[in-house]
Amino acid sequence: MTDISTTLTDHILRIQLNRPEKKNALTPDMYDTLRGAIERANSDRDIRVITITGSGDSFCAGNDLNSFLQDPGSESAARFIQAIATAEAPIVAAVNGVAVGVGVTMLLHCDLAYAVPEAKFNFAFIDLGLLPEAGSSYLLPRMTGYSRAAELLMLGGAFTAEKALACGIVNQVVAAEELDSLAQSTAKQLAAKPPEALRQTKMLLRRGSAAAVREAMEIELGMIGERLVSDEVREILQARIMRRGPR
Repeated sequence: MTDISTTLTDHILRIQLNRPEKKNALTPDMYDTLRGAIERANSDRDIRVITITGSGDSFCAGNDLNSFLQDPGSESAARFIQAIATAEAPIVAAVNGVAVGVGVTMLLHCDLAYAVPEAKFNFAFIDLGLLPEAGSSYLLPRMTGYSRAAELLMLGGAFTAEKALACGIVNQVVAAEELDSLAQSTAKQLAAKPPEALRQTKMLLRRGSAAAVREAMEIELGMIGERLVSDEVREILQARIMRRGPR
């Protein structure tokens, strides 16, 4: 089984992260595959809806730290974020477990998201010496209010599915045995709608914030690039991999 599988059935492109032993942490190749799937949906009018989920006990644990250290300048993550932020087809996320870093920020670009009660969320950037990404510095305060956004991004602690619901990051919390069926039934409802009207409705919903999100992402990327070459970040990442405290 590949690290990411895609299947197209009844106009629904299902994407599943299949790296459960690493909690579906993303490598550059995985980012490229995800971006390719979204770009395929943009150009293939037979694809009306995208669903994305994880495997095992995790949705996505963020970046694979080993890959990240080997190639911190990789543009694969930025290209994926740009793709999901500008995706034309509606995206339905089924959060089956742990969601960390980009595993949370990608949800801000999904149109509907459902999570199991056991799911744990964590933006986690600040404890790595890093900064919010994927336009989250703009989107999160507007989604949940400044005070909650500051709590989630500055303190960087884990939070529950119920808190993610209260913050508007997910639409509903459902039992694990119901998660996939809910995501699929929602996707089927969307796929049954007039397809061009569906895409244009999504465009209109996001039109007002599109320029601001794009600007935020550019600023974030520039600042993150500076952080990545800092001694502070390199030491924190090395310490994480070696399972010791940073010096």
